[in-house]
Amino acid sequence: MVLDLFAGPGGWSFPLARWGVREVGLEWDEWACRTRAAAGLLTIRTDVAVYPVQVFSGRVRGLIASPPCQAWSMAGRRLGLLDQPLVHQAVADLAAGRDIRERLLSACRDDRSLLAAEPMRYLHALHHSGEPEWVAMEEVPHVLPLWRQYAEVLRGWGYSVWTGILNAADYGVPQTRRRAILLASRVRSAGPPVPTHAQTAEPDSLFGPGRARWVSMAQALGWGATDRPVPTVCAGGGPGGGAEPFPSGSRQALSDARDRGTWTARPEQIPTSARQRGRTRSAVPHSSVENRCSPADPGPSTEVAGWAWSLRHNNQTNATVRSLDEPAGTLFFGHRANECVWIGEPTDPEAGDTSANGPQAESIRITAAEAGVLQTFPADYPWQGNKGQQFSQIGNAVPPRLAAHLLAPHLERDLTRDDFALAA
Repeated sequence: MVLDLFAGPGGWSFPLARWGVREVGLEWDEWACRTRAAAGLLTIRTDVAVYPVQVFSGRVRGLIASPPCQAWSMAGRRLGLLDQPLVHQAVADLAAGRDIRERLLSACRDDRSLLAAEPMRYLHALHHSGEPEWVAMEEVPHVLPLWRQYAEVLRGWGYSVWTGILNAADYGVPQTRRRAILLASRVRSAGPPVPTHAQTAEPDSLFGPGRARWVSMAQALGWGATDRPVPTVCAGGGPGGGAEPFPSGSRQALSDARDRGTWTARPEQIPTSARQRGRTRSAVPHSSVENRCSPADPGPSTEVAGWAWSLRHNNQTNATVRSLDEPAGTLFFGHRANECVWIGEPTDPEAGDTSANGPQAESIRITAAEAGVLQTFPADYPWQGNKGQQFSQIGNAVPPRLAAHLLAPHLERDLTRDDFALAA
């Protein structure tokens, strides 16, 4: 089996399931576990820090770990950086078979910091039975020094190891999400997967196909890829009900007078009546359009129904704003300041408000379905929980397409820039 620590809603699991690989995910969050169950993924709901490793001994081919990033992320208080010496100490002790986590935990400023050392507890226990064959770990860039410490231990145990920072956009993810990666193997030379995409498209050559241009948000979402009338997409109730993930006071919510269109994975079922003042956004899922952009194929237009749309990430002065013809910035959620909204600028006076002040910009909150697609989950992925719980799962997940490229060599799978089976 493949053992997935901190499995989340299934970012690593989705490509493994598509390939028919038996995976067991360990996850604590209730709603992530419910999402995994709805997606048919085998899960043990438990605290990774207390679960006994011995039950897996003799059965683990690969080990995956994406510890919670909140303690280290730029989006949080980053107390993990202050706790980093304690985490390094925990890794060193666990690698030597000494467990002093309880004492170290009492000194941590963020009790989640020490979770980044948990994979070493599993690796040490499995090492005595010659397992696992390979290891793949992912975290925010600030954890790279810790991954290098892991690498030194694993090399001493006979692994080939590579660590570094990868940009998810280089692997067909419509998001410039940079992550610290560790890849290790007992049976092959470890190294990063070959990028399939680049910021600027490259032509094919005698040495093989060139890299495609980064996948844009417009391509992933299908916006502008059809001439068929489509509805305004707005926030709708999730499977678990509940309130919006963020208070609406800081952003103009969709008015009750507007038709309440919903995001759907079935284009043929989309009503054509939910149009407002020429302000429309395509609900075509990313699985229905070719999710790549070559030099001869610049991709869908960012001007949809007379409006040019961009994604604004968080409400701070240094907010990331990306046009639809670019990948999104790193998606993360969990605080009002991290709210993502679509900003529509009218390109035609006829498209906007006809008030005395002229056309007005429009702000509409991103939906969980849209955020999931920008993480390369399927358009109909069964997110569970209220909107806040869904957004939290999405923001913390590994993009399945990046995970597929990281895992493919270990599972003897080939992925190319034209392989979009995972987007179906």
